[in-house]
Amino acid sequence: MKTSTLRNAISIALLVTAIGIGERAMAQDTTTDTATQGSAPVTQAPAKTPPKKSTDKSAAPAATNLPTVTVTGTRIRGGSTPSPVITIGSEQIRQEGFADLGEVIRSVPQNFSGGQNPGVAAGAATGGPSNQNVTGGSGLNLRGLGPDATLTLLNGRRMSYGGFSQAVDVSAIPVEAVERMEIVPDGASAIYGSDAVGGVANVILKRDFEGVTVGARYGDATEGGLSTHEYSATAGTTWATGGLIVAGKKSANDPIRSDQRDYTRSMYRPSTLWQGNDLRSGLLSLHQSLGDAAELHLDALGSTRDIQTDMAYASVYYPYRAQTHSTLVAPGVDLWLGGDWTLTLNGAVGNDKTSFAQPTVSSATGTVASDGRGAYSNKSRTYEIGAEGPLFTLPGGEARLATGAGYRRNHFLDQSLTRHTIAADGDQSSRFAYAELNLPLVGPEQGVGGVDRLALTGAVRTEDGDYGTVTTPKIGVIYAPSTDLSLKASWGKSFKAPTLSQRYSTQAAVYYTAATFGGAGYPADAAVLWLSGGSADLRPERARTWSTSLAFHPAALPRLETELIWFDIDYTQRILQPITAYDVLGNPGYADFVDYQPSADAQATALAGASNFYNYVGTPYDASKVVAIIDGRYVNASRQRIKGVDLSGSYRFHLGAGRLTVRGSASWLDSTQALTTTQTPYDLAGTLFHPAKTSTRLGAVWSQGGISASLFGNYKSGVTDTVHGTKGASFTTFDTTLRYDTGKRDDMLADMSFELAAQNLLDRAPPLYVAASLTYAPYDSTNYSAMGRFLSLSVTKHW
Repeated sequence: MKTSTLRNAISIALLVTAIGIGERAMAQDTTTDTATQGSAPVTQAPAKTPPKKSTDKSAAPAATNLPTVTVTGTRIRGGSTPSPVITIGSEQIRQEGFADLGEVIRSVPQNFSGGQNPGVAAGAATGGPSNQNVTGGSGLNLRGLGPDATLTLLNGRRMSYGGFSQAVDVSAIPVEAVERMEIVPDGASAIYGSDAVGGVANVILKRDFEGVTVGARYGDATEGGLSTHEYSATAGTTWATGGLIVAGKKSANDPIRSDQRDYTRSMYRPSTLWQGNDLRSGLLSLHQSLGDAAELHLDALGSTRDIQTDMAYASVYYPYRAQTHSTLVAPGVDLWLGGDWTLTLNGAVGNDKTSFAQPTVSSATGTVASDGRGAYSNKSRTYEIGAEGPLFTLPGGEARLATGAGYRRNHFLDQSLTRHTIAADGDQSSRFAYAELNLPLVGPEQGVGGVDRLALTGAVRTEDGDYGTVTTPKIGVIYAPSTDLSLKASWGKSFKAPTLSQRYSTQAAVYYTAATFGGAGYPADAAVLWLSGGSADLRPERARTWSTSLAFHPAALPRLETELIWFDIDYTQRILQPITAYDVLGNPGYADFVDYQPSADAQATALAGASNFYNYVGTPYDASKVVAIIDGRYVNASRQRIKGVDLSGSYRFHLGAGRLTVRGSASWLDSTQALTTTQTPYDLAGTLFHPAKTSTRLGAVWSQGGISASLFGNYKSGVTDTVHGTKGASFTTFDTTLRYDTGKRDDMLADMSFELAAQNLLDRAPPLYVAASLTYAPYDSTNYSAMGRFLSLSVTKHW
């Protein structure tokens, strides 16, 4: 299977098949396409009503099913969200050959693959400390605002943070149990609270699954590395009053090493470009109705992941080995009250712990200097009570209210197991209350000229935490002049509480020579005191968000859906470590963080506040020699402005007995940052280790009977190396999937599926830049992948 001859043969076969099917597709088609990425989604859910009892006693007992209708971005049943919603259904996941939800989110143009994702290689942290994958998981990073600024939910419940950057791993969720993923790339703190600045993603599980499905997948990168084995099993059943689904997966892949790619063979060895990974995860989702009065539900997820990665310098290297255990248990109950009101009680308990070892090893002798053992631990607890129901009737329908309150607590512990010291230890808790109102002013049945539909929405949420009190409103309008066109607009405020690492990292004071920080004209023995670490006094980050979307879905072309979205985020009080370079002394950009000629009292205060002191001068500390205190501790200092345009659409062609669906999504992003109010903003988007300005995914799916094939192109524009002032090339890749479902038969091949897939079919290498060191990968691993051509074969069987 690993021979180059077989790899090349499979590659050629895939390409020829995709071309041939594309030609034949012009003459055939049928079935309905239900999964659209980035297309104008349905954002109104039907109102939920208790079931009616059957009067036919001879019939089989009907299931008493009280479905939880989920529309991400609103808590109102039958309500609408004024924000855009990207819906990726299970059919689309199958059609495009995605093996896990990490691959799904990395295909979304509105999402940045930096942060905590596999394939983020050494050197990417120059774009921000979160650009390193300490857990091996896959976290969302909408608009490139950071993994801690995107809220991730499982069936509407918060999952536990992972690592130190508060990312949430979605790739541990068995994809076979997923009904769909809904992504709202718009501020949503008024609905969901902290973290939802870039937006929110909600993974919605299959509610009713019958039977047993098992599957296996094998894949390999044709240039070497990433040999992958995956096994999955999903079982489910329903009964008259409920249902259950259980899913498990085991996947493992080899790392991609620097000596397996031509363009990275000059790096110090051993170095990895893509982490080795071994994941075991399991999921359970249960719902049980109690007559017409209530429904109990329980979601539980557990996973264990082992990863391996290596980073090398000239004389030493650091093999990093980590194991992450993660659990989530989320019970709840919906109580159906009179007058179509619902009372909901929910809770969620999450735990995530990463234990790692990163020894220092001599490249020449293999001698281990230190074991470098440590651990990151995250714990979360959430309790919430909510009510939803009608208030009064308007001409366009029922005015409905959702309101609730709750409590959330998180704990973070960062410890060195080698030195038996604590790097960070702290709790963060908040109480919250919210209200959301939906006012349908005009409905289609009224026949108002020029107004097919008009609705106003409003929401407000207050969180009172140990970081302060924050109130975030959001208002929106949904207007459709006809059935062909709809316009949505929203304005709101969002926030993100400081991460626990930012607040509780221990403070250190370091005694350096002035020359270390670019000091010119100082005496040779001049020194500086550099401060680093967290600050318990950090305030929440604040954002003002605008979004407007125009959706075109003409009645004359019912299979056409398009949406144009404009967004604008003014993100202030961003928390960062302000000192990112050594040219500090005399640099006006860092003036706000440098105390020149500090007094002895100022030095004493700085030293007293530090838990650790390090002397890199070589002589005893002398306050008279200190010419500056450089404050590199976390601080509310930065301001970012993020704006751009998204365009998406899909069109289904019915061609004879077959079907061809064309769909795609594109995002153009402009983002700038200023460290202080006096600094001129500088570009983030379009620069190394930040989101590319333009990102697109466009392709087609053809199907006839049990056969389907897809071909998608992915494009990212080039990014600029600001150190050398050079812009790299753009990056275009093609993915293709060929699938055959046997369907219902009378033999052992019944209900089997065979899938052959290729990512980066043409084996495109990433654009290169001049790295600062042979330790770092010479390409932007947050935007471009070193995977190369990856081929996989999957087989599933359902009973």
